[in-house]
Amino acid sequence: MDDQNTDHTGHADDLPRLPFTRDDPLEVPEMYRALRAVRPVTRVRTQAGDLAWLVSGYEEARQAFADPRLGRSAPDPERAARISGSVLLGGPRGDIETEKAEHERMRRMLAPAFSARRMSALGPHVQQLVDELLDHMAELPRPVDLREEFSVPLPVLVICELLGVPYGDRGHFRKLAEAMTDLSDPRRAEAAMTELADYTRAILIDKRADPADDVFSDMATMEAPDEEIATLAAGLLFAGHETTVNRIDYGVLLLLGNPAQRDALVADPSLTAPAVEEILRMAAPGNHGLPRYAHEDVSIGGVTIRRGEAVLIVTTAANRDERTFPEPDRFDIGRPLGDPQLAFGYAARYCIGASLARVELRSVFGTLFRRFPTLELAVPAEELVERETSLTGGFTRIPVTW
Repeated sequence: MDDQNTDHTGHADDLPRLPFTRDDPLEVPEMYRALRAVRPVTRVRTQAGDLAWLVSGYEEARQAFADPRLGRSAPDPERAARISGSVLLGGPRGDIETEKAEHERMRRMLAPAFSARRMSALGPHVQQLVDELLDHMAELPRPVDLREEFSVPLPVLVICELLGVPYGDRGHFRKLAEAMTDLSDPRRAEAAMTELADYTRAILIDKRADPADDVFSDMATMEAPDEEIATLAAGLLFAGHETTVNRIDYGVLLLLGNPAQRDALVADPSLTAPAVEEILRMAAPGNHGLPRYAHEDVSIGGVTIRRGEAVLIVTTAANRDERTFPEPDRFDIGRPLGDPQLAFGYAARYCIGASLARVELRSVFGTLFRRFPTLELAVPAEELVERETSLTGGFTRIPVTW
């Protein structure tokens, strides 16, 4: 089975090659559906030109997330398939001998800081920040760049307070975060990742001397090498705001493009939580999968993946699997809550910041359109410019008026 998609000579030059094109930034490339209809786990060529197994089916993606034999590290990292030029998701990371133990240790250590109860307690404060940002936005001359004035500042404010990072530094670490996602210049991205770790290391050193009630103060007491803690801290700072920014933008665009759904949400606040889940299911800001490497032979969706081979779990495609979600391309905030969307991963690889993101997104979409019921794009949707060389995708600007 694992030699599918190859011709009789063993060559695989006719394989589909990533990234797949799409006509609409709110949609998922049609190629995923075409491949899934034949094989939900199939061979492709990566952006870097190497072979990988693409997982585009919902159940197959859950199986891949949950299987401990698939990890971010590779048995032979020097020879492992490259996915792209990304310094974050371009290839293997970590050590196969220690990855599982390290992953479990980090989650144990961070779980209390990101517990659902602690995140819920943040709710009123997040709501206050949302209200203040919208108050400020209301006073600005229109059109207003929603991304600049709301989508970016909110997650940055929240993560700064939670981690214990000075909000005044936001210009510095935002610039580094954006450089880290640059797929066109790996050297620039690598330098930015190193600089962000240096930045968090300096904060951690300060927290040891003068601790506060924040996550970085907790991390400063960890028994691990400074470099390791600083890298983890940099990852939290990056992931804690970058993906939420884009989810806000995409949620706004999905609701603006579906006025009946937007009106239903404004009329019935109880739809806020399911609306957020539907936004998370439908939003497809990055056209990239999550890389894994087989630590030993493993079967996913009935396909044998050999030790050392690369696997790409594409959650945006899995979230549009027609076998799991009826009419998967229809945005429906009243969709019955059945199988959960996979935007946050699954099982042991479930995002530790999921509760935080939900608190923020529920506050945003429970407030924005009630505060600005006539909110609309100030330019035609087709004129929005995608951040095409960014790993996390999104748009450069979202001009709105009301």
